[in-house]
Amino acid sequence: MRFLLVEDNPQLAAAILDRLGQDGHVVDHASDLATAADYTATTGYDLILLDIMLPDGDGRDFLNAQRARGAETPVIVLTARSEVSDRVGALDMGADDYISKPFDFAELEARVRAVLRRRAGTASNRIRFGNVAFDTLAGTLTVADRAITLRNRELRLLEVFFAAPGQIIAKPQLIDRLFSYDEDVSENAIEVYVGRIRKHLEGSDVAIVTVRGLGYRLSVP
Repeated sequence: MRFLLVEDNPQLAAAILDRLGQDGHVVDHASDLATAADYTATTGYDLILLDIMLPDGDGRDFLNAQRARGAETPVIVLTARSEVSDRVGALDMGADDYISKPFDFAELEARVRAVLRRRAGTASNRIRFGNVAFDTLAGTLTVADRAITLRNRELRLLEVFFAAPGQIIAKPQLIDRLFSYDEDVSENAIEVYVGRIRKHLEGSDVAIVTVRGLGYRLSVP
């Protein structure tokens, strides 16, 4: 998954980037609203973590602008303001969740998972197609009775495919989901990760099919 963190506190931002990076997520960091607007204009995100008090404005104005232009990217508001009126106001503006600083990183991770599940229309971290079960929380893939522990990028790549079964996904889209602006990668890297996933799926009802000239498609029963 690719996230955008909008946070001006460098220590907190570094800690969040490190924690979510350990979970295998790709996180771009904007320390102000102008940079955040530039990022969202050129990149599709699975989730935005948004501070309220920023050097060049109020994060709620950014949230309002996002919703006004029809953007449905989930937003979790991060703020030191803990008043009920602030929480209610942010939620009414279109935020999907709200967490007060200081917070425990385990709680932030749990809220991230919950928001993503709601957006996906599921209450479970476990997705099943045929004889394949994919557990996004445990980071495991079970093929028949064979359990496989996934590496971080394998996990995030499978999340992309399992979220859109049957749809063609181009290599540039996969690069966009798996790597940040700071990483210089080629389409060959995607081919390597797809190759690993295909080995994991051997003997299953599920396959990643190459659509020549277009990208890849997850074929499910």
